[in-house]
Amino acid sequence: MLKKALFPGKYIQGPGALQELPVFCRPFGKRSLVIASPVCYRKLLPESGMDMLHSALIAEPFSGECCEKELSRLATVIADTGADVIVGMGGGKTIDTAKIAADRAGLPVIIVPTIASSDAPCSGCAVVYTENGVFESVFYQKSNPAAVLVDTEIMAKAPVRFLVAGMGDALATWFEARSCSETGSKNECGGLGTLTGLALARLCYDTLLRDGAQAKMDAERQVVTPALENIVEANILLSGIGFESGGLASAHSIHNGFTALDETHAFYHGEKVAFGLLAGLQLIGSAAGEIETVYAFCESVGLPTTLADIGLADADAGRLKAAAVKASSPDEFIHHEKVRVTPEKVLDAILAADMLGRKRK
Repeated sequence: MLKKALFPGKYIQGPGALQELPVFCRPFGKRSLVIASPVCYRKLLPESGMDMLHSALIAEPFSGECCEKELSRLATVIADTGADVIVGMGGGKTIDTAKIAADRAGLPVIIVPTIASSDAPCSGCAVVYTENGVFESVFYQKSNPAAVLVDTEIMAKAPVRFLVAGMGDALATWFEARSCSETGSKNECGGLGTLTGLALARLCYDTLLRDGAQAKMDAERQVVTPALENIVEANILLSGIGFESGGLASAHSIHNGFTALDETHAFYHGEKVAFGLLAGLQLIGSAAGEIETVYAFCESVGLPTTLADIGLADADAGRLKAAAVKASSPDEFIHHEKVRVTPEKVLDAILAADMLGRKRK
């Protein structure tokens, strides 16, 4: 296999970055369709001060789920508006929907995340769910976003839980990229991981450990600080390049398994990934010191460390086994780990991670 890496065309981050949106849309054509989350549609866009008519931005509200029904609806909207470029504005599912819709229409996409809850904004892949929110498949676009605009003033005003969830998603980046490197497994670009991907994945982890707790406190005060800027960049850019050009492994597969259990649907992607990482470390037999560091970080920022923390306090072994079976499907990333994976091993790892988390509490 060849080494492969992917990057967004441009990345812009800082206070007031949203005001640059018309400037970045203009080179792509006369008409821009903004697929906006409900909050962005009702509040952020009207309050942004941008003249929608003057800047040729047409806003369309997102329905709330990245599923085929919504993608079909948006395909009609794109055709009817004659859009030259698509803008995805909001959280992870809004962003993923915009990326897929633009790719299917053969149009460039600009991403404007309003929360730092995942590494979706910079990547060239997106997750499709059923209408009920169960993981269905990963959809790969022909190219990464043309531009990513990250306004840290908006990030600072968002609920802190989103930022923490993004840290959970980013926390897994180094460990999954490392596993793929050690086993020679494919990254999300369809090739071998690159030194760039691995190095940025490690930088992502180091940044989280250094600035994560401080960034959470700053976000609680809704102030933009160097620590908050660093964690937003780690959650979005470093994790985005790190996972895509480094690769995925057990943490995301265990997350995918948990989506089969209704109780977890109220919890964010990064929250379930964080617990998936803790279980993944048990699965591969990581060193005690490494496990201690990851648990301590999760505890310091409020990420899940037990099954109860993701709504599964009362789940019996049979239902957890169903999640383990889904997580260890033949096409899952979990097989990038250095150990032979079975549903039984995954279930044991989940239970071991939960037991340790409960003991530490």
